[in-house]
Amino acid sequence: MDDSRVRAAAFDWLAEQVALHGDVLSRSLLAEGFVLDGQRVPMVGPQGIFKPRVLPDAPLSITTAPEGPYDDAFGADGLLRYRYRGNDVNHPDNRGLRTAMQNRLPLVYFHGVARGRYVAAWPVFIVGDNIEGLAFSVAVDDATYIGLGEPAPDNGVAEDASSARRAYVTAGVRVRLHQRTFRERVLDAYRHQCAFCRLRHEELLDAAHIIPDREPEGEPVVSNGLALCNLHHAAFDRFFLGLSPDFVVEVRPDILREADGPTLKHAIQGLHGTRILLPRRSALQPNPALVERRYAQFRESSLAAG
Repeated sequence: MDDSRVRAAAFDWLAEQVALHGDVLSRSLLAEGFVLDGQRVPMVGPQGIFKPRVLPDAPLSITTAPEGPYDDAFGADGLLRYRYRGNDVNHPDNRGLRTAMQNRLPLVYFHGVARGRYVAAWPVFIVGDNIEGLAFSVAVDDATYIGLGEPAPDNGVAEDASSARRAYVTAGVRVRLHQRTFRERVLDAYRHQCAFCRLRHEELLDAAHIIPDREPEGEPVVSNGLALCNLHHAAFDRFFLGLSPDFVVEVRPDILREADGPTLKHAIQGLHGTRILLPRRSALQPNPALVERRYAQFRESSLAAG
């Protein structure tokens, strides 16, 4: 089957699935894939580097598992480092990615954000091969530049423009992947409910930072996160609500004294003195040092508000 046709069909199918299900896709959906000319084309397989049977030479996708065995990470140049399959430079999977690099073939990158759930980025291109480090360099590009069936650029100016564009697009995708990973892992830890009010409607839940991500300690890790509904996320960010070091919700005194409608009374004031829902695993619970620092900021805000 024609390589370009399979890849184009795969990208179209992925776009349809994201439109239907959002940008976090289940592994079962990806493993089922789609049918082209009566042949099933899965998008992922048991190994991270995957080539469906309908393709002759180069893989269709590469996958990073949420807690997989390979140390895939973004390098100092902003590009993804994707580890070889094992240590054999000439393993068929590694040769396949080398073929994709030489022929400028677009692939899909599936980034595991939680067990059985992935965010897809495409098209991605293998742009470097570090044999000593046993890793490929991967860049994401804009869908406009998939380039299936088009000749490769034959001058340095075009190559420089492609590299600059891909670096920019990859940086944006990196931020998106980290945000989605943070959200999925925080919601998993809190069993998909608001830590303050126990609301379970996932469409109304956010992954809130204890220390904001604009600050040096505001890392996108579960121990710096809380699963909060939209209302309590906003109230927490604006110091209407605080969280004491013993994980008890406090309402800012001026807000506690305020007279308003039922939303303020029940959804905000009613939380005062209640203990939050915590993850079952202690390693995923809020970092005490970060909670204490945030609580000090809440106390300062309370004093300033009178």
